[in-house]
Amino acid sequence: MGNISGTKGHKAGFVNIIGNPNVGKSTLMNALVGEKLSIVTAKAQTTRHRIMGIVNGEDFQIVYSDTPGILKPAYRLQQDMLNFVDTAIGDADIILYVTDVIEKRDKNKSYIEKLKKIECPVIVVINKIDISTQDKVVELMERWREELPRATVFPASAKEHFNLDNIFRTIIDNLPQAPAWFDKDTFTDKNLRFFASEIVREKIFLNLSEEIPYSCEVTIEQFKEGAQRYEINAVINVLRDSQKGIIIGKGGSMLKKIGTEARLDMEDFFEKKVFLKLFVKVDSGWRDEKKELRRFGYES
Repeated sequence: MGNISGTKGHKAGFVNIIGNPNVGKSTLMNALVGEKLSIVTAKAQTTRHRIMGIVNGEDFQIVYSDTPGILKPAYRLQQDMLNFVDTAIGDADIILYVTDVIEKRDKNKSYIEKLKKIECPVIVVINKIDISTQDKVVELMERWREELPRATVFPASAKEHFNLDNIFRTIIDNLPQAPAWFDKDTFTDKNLRFFASEIVREKIFLNLSEEIPYSCEVTIEQFKEGAQRYEINAVINVLRDSQKGIIIGKGGSMLKKIGTEARLDMEDFFEKKVFLKLFVKVDSGWRDEKKELRRFGYES
């Protein structure tokens, strides 16, 4: 989308959120945007795509990007996820590096080295302070200030919305003078089909354990908007027949549970009734085949 607003007195920029898996990046973006755009579960690697959330004011536009967690790729899908992170570092006006009170500071240290060399402002968010002590948080703040002397360091709790106002003000202070990049009534770069698939995928993560959620990808094969409701057909792609059986469950019980929970969330998100049909299909190569990953929206 082109620049649609004059630059005089107007600030706009891309604020890209990066960090290791499970530190609360998605929870932080959802809180900053005020919309549930990214999957939030207790499991790592739930975010697979780069998802933008846009916050507009009269004289500013913040384009937040949630990115997958930094990891060492084990298959092509994870390499594509890591590519989203590298792109986010390269095109940021401001980097929000999210850590927490639990993780080891030297995890994926190569990305800390990248942050030391980056020219744009870096904000370090020490998340989940609600499960720590004041002494521990003060110690972590001092260590991060030593590690990244040019960065601004904030203790925060995305879950409890603690200190987000100060993070927001610092972002506004550091935004470049620029016109808006998106229409001012836009709140994300993703379409409704994408959020329908993500809502189904979230319910798989919440209801099934071990490798099953990581072996699934959801595609929307029908998305019709009627006057009274959306009619949506979603396909859950899995790697093996055994996984298909687990997702369907005894007598179809698990598939029904996933479908009911997803439909209710979609109705809240879309603010309209939803008729949802779920199907399960075995696609043994989807995580590693370039053609399949491109079909699912990854830049393989």
